[in-house]
Amino acid sequence: TTQVSYLFTVPLKTVSPFLSLVLCLAGSSYCLMVSHVLWNSLLKCWAEKIYLPLLAHRFWKLTLQLLSRYSIFVSEVLSKAASTEVTKDAAKPLSSSASSSSLTSHEDSGSDSSATSALSTKQMVSIAADVDKLQEEIPALSEMIKQRLELIGFSNFDIISDSLADSQASLSSNLPTINSRVTQRLSESCCGYLKCASEVPRLYRRTNKDVPSKASAYVDNSLKPLHQLQSDYQDVLKESIRKDWLRVALCTSTQRYYDTVADVFSSVKKMEESLKRLKQARKTVSSSSLGTNGGLTDDNKIRLQLALDVEYFGEQIQKMGLQTSDISLFSSLLELVQGAKDLAPIEQP
Repeated sequence: TTQVSYLFTVPLKTVSPFLSLVLCLAGSSYCLMVSHVLWNSLLKCWAEKIYLPLLAHRFWKLTLQLLSRYSIFVSEVLSKAASTEVTKDAAKPLSSSASSSSLTSHEDSGSDSSATSALSTKQMVSIAADVDKLQEEIPALSEMIKQRLELIGFSNFDIISDSLADSQASLSSNLPTINSRVTQRLSESCCGYLKCASEVPRLYRRTNKDVPSKASAYVDNSLKPLHQLQSDYQDVLKESIRKDWLRVALCTSTQRYYDTVADVFSSVKKMEESLKRLKQARKTVSSSSLGTNGGLTDDNKIRLQLALDVEYFGEQIQKMGLQTSDISLFSSLLELVQGAKDLAPIEQP
């Protein structure tokens, strides 16, 4: 009885310093210790050896206070994280040499964006998973409460259901912020590498490089954060949540990828037109525009390389369990590179 009385008299604000994002030990159905403690506390409120029928109204009040405090805690964590995070790309801008390395090597030279953020990706995933898990558990808690209250003659269960529904809505209100933060971080990590598409022309102009036959390494590097999300949190986060995050991140990344590829093609076309005018003026073929591998010009090699990159990008999207038709602008991106690819047929010797 003394312990129960203490729970009712302790000021709620004194609990908050003990709430943290410490991860749970193995065995808990929750990721964070604070979520684990919250759920255990809710169960104890209505446990047979703790619950007292004469104090039913106070146990009910404590239940709502615990849920409210948890919701406020999550909201405050997200709010403070937003105010302390440094506004910059998750992937650091690549120098010319770094970009070249990303194009020609499959090694991941990226840095973890969580190192410069108040909340790591793992912490945000943990919060999202716990909020979703708690939403699933509340109906079972509601049934437990109703069983206890029936024994004292209480029958207005609509009030119980409505109050718990309000608590669920309060918890759900934090999810859009988490979703936005995670997808923004993922898309920025991807875009940091996809920008390397602009370096493709430098690899083929006046280099006598062989005709491209496979995708550039920057495509694999750009998708590593997405593959990592799938593999690292497969047992933590629902597949529907993971796929939704991947879809949103890929839509944003594809938009920027389209812009980059379109700019490269525009630049290539201008270069071609410039060389044609030069050829007409000099009445000779510019040596810089001739290809010695399969008869392809340098410009057509660039087009072919980007076509291979985009096609491979689409294949990887499907391997993640998504449909390319769900990724906005991907069909337009594919049409763009396929159209350019058709302009670069490999001449037979």
